[in-house]
Amino acid sequence: MERLKKVSLKSRLITGIIVFVILISVNYYFHLFKPKNSLDLYQSMTFADDFEEAQSLMLEGYEANFKEEDFEFINGTKTVANSINQFALFEYDERSYLIMTSPGTQGIRKLKVLAVEELPTEIRDYFLELSP
Repeated sequence: MERLKKVSLKSRLITGIIVFVILISVNYYFHLFKPKNSLDLYQSMTFADDFEEAQSLMLEGYEANFKEEDFEFINGTKTVANSINQFALFEYDERSYLIMTSPGTQGIRKLKVLAVEELPTEIRDYFLELSP
């Protein structure tokens, strides 16, 4: 009877380790193989083998916003990105701010703020209509 308990405990331990390794592997995939910023996104789109692979990078429900012509333009041999920036919108009370950033590549800082602008009311309203 004690031997049966030991085997059961051993098999539970092995099963737990296997489940843990699987969960860590899935987490690793989502964090290391998905773009984290605009630079990663650009590189992923540029090195995509086909349009479907590039379109899979889009947020669910927004795939239709990325067209095959966009993919062809980004991957064209005559087109090179002048700069890669990303934008964030921050809303405080009745004001919205557009913050332009560029992914940093030096040391600890991974993001550099390039500009901060308060949005005019009509542009703010436009973005508020887009938000889910």
